[in-house]
This record gives sequence, structure tokens and C-alpha cells, in this order.
Amino acid sequence: MITTKIAERSLLGLKDISKEEIVSILDRALHWEYHQDKVHNVLHGKFAANMFFENSTRTRFSFEIAEKRLGADVVNFSAATSSVEKGESIYDTVKTLESTGVDVGIIRLKPIGVLAEIAPKLNIPLINAGDGNNEHPTQALLDLYTMRKHFGSLEGLNVAIVGDVLHSRVARSNVFALRKFGCKVSFCTPPNMRMSDLDVPYISMEDALKADVVMMLRVQLERHESGMLSSAEGYRQNYGLTSERAAQIGKHAIIMHPAPFNRNVEIDDAVIESEQSRIFPQMSNGVPIRMAVVERALS
Repeated sequence: MITTKIAERSLLGLKDISKEEIVSILDRALHWEYHQDKVHNVLHGKFAANMFFENSTRTRFSFEIAEKRLGADVVNFSAATSSVEKGESIYDTVKTLESTGVDVGIIRLKPIGVLAEIAPKLNIPLINAGDGNNEHPTQALLDLYTMRKHFGSLEGLNVAIVGDVLHSRVARSNVFALRKFGCKVSFCTPPNMRMSDLDVPYISMEDALKADVVMMLRVQLERHESGMLSSAEGYRQNYGLTSERAAQIGKHAIIMHPAPFNRNVEIDDAVIESEQSRIFPQMSNGVPIRMAVVERALS
């Protein structure tokens, strides 16, 4: 049975984590970002397992680089080549890796609730790298880190999240975290992509452009086939951050996107690397944030 100490070092989500704990992670990430040495021996002799039961590029590579920079030995797990394909449960797979001597598990999976269910049965800390449309805590942490770097403080920021929030774990984690800092968070989304379980106000695209942070979400183009999305061009016209709309954003404001992005659908090609865009710096900030989270899990 998982001990209290191990549970405290796990990071399953941001809903129940304190503001002070978030600040400590952000501060530690700042330390790692500006540390002169690229590779350290802080976690020498520790084994980190990246268990991705769902495909990922940015998150997996970001975690792997973070782990290696800390000096940990890294084991990468792929569900496609594992016994999961033979019918083994996710719990049994994770328990097997724990039994081989892994010290921390970074897990990404589609089913909601499985992570919270298996965590108490393990004796290693777990880090949520995205579970279904529930939470994606390290993405939200790097988003907060990016905002704090630009504005100097998170307190009272006006953040507009634009896109398919119904299926977004990024949106959920950001709402949970940002509200701890007194931020005003609003959603701008098509009516059929709203979520009902979070009390967040919905605003127009015109009002979203008045925010301090305009955070765009990826359009899941596969939903076009299911009828939830009428067309990519229609979405761009109504909810896309076009060059014309980007020109209306306040000069102090920034544009964000968790990526991957669909160029010229939810965000115009010219906006992605514009002066106010922080999209690629967001990706860079993922490494020091994940260094801080992994170090926290194993310290």
C-alpha cells in the first residue's frame, strides 16, 4: 500500500495541490532553467520509467530530456510493443515495472480514473503525463511558468482559453491551478464543445482577445468526421486566432498554445512565431518544469 510520503511526492493532478506547492515547483524550475551545467548527478542511480499507453511526442521527449539532465537512468515503455497488446491490464504492467526496480513512473493513458485507482496500490511515486480528458498537470505547470516569466506574477491575470474545452485535459488543469492565484479564467468555445462540470464563464471571441493571456487549444480535426466540427475553415472563421484577430490583442498580452497545433485552423501560421507568441518558449519551459517535478518525486 502506498505510504503518505510517496503519495505526497506523486503528481496526479493540480486540483488538490496547494498554491504553495505549485510555487515551490515553479521556483525549482527557475533554478534548473538557469543552472550552468546541462547534466547533473542529482538522480544518479535512480531509474525513471516513461510509461506511455497513449502516443506522445512533446511530453515524452520533454520528460526524457528532463530525467537525463538530472542524471537518472531512463526506461521508455511503449504500449504497442508490450503485453498490454496481449490483454495485460495497465495495473499489472505498471506493477511489473515497479518490481524490476523502477523508482518513479511517468504515465500517460487514455482511460480516466485508472491513474488514481492504481496509484495507492504501488510503492513508487507516479507522475501524470496526461490521462484522458481529465488532467495534464505538467503542461499546466509549464503554462503557469511561462506566464509568470512574462508578467512577473500570476496574481489576478485574465486568461482566456479558446477551443474544444470539453475534451481538453490542459484546460482543466489550468483552471484548477490558475484559480489558486486569483486569476480570472474564461472559456471561448463552440456550444457543443462546452464542459458542464466546471463553473467557468463562457465569453465571445471578441472578449477573449481582451485577455492578458489568449490560450488556444488544438482543434481535434477527427471530430469533423463525427459531425462535432462542421469544417476546419468554418472553425477558423469563428474561433481561429487569425492574423486580423491577433492584431487586436493588447500589446502587453501573450499568445499560448499547448501544441501540437493545426496551422491556419485554430491559429494562423503567421501568429505562431509572432512577437507576442510564447508557443515555442512554452515547449522549452517544459524541460525545467519536468526536472522539478521528477526531482520532487525522487527527493
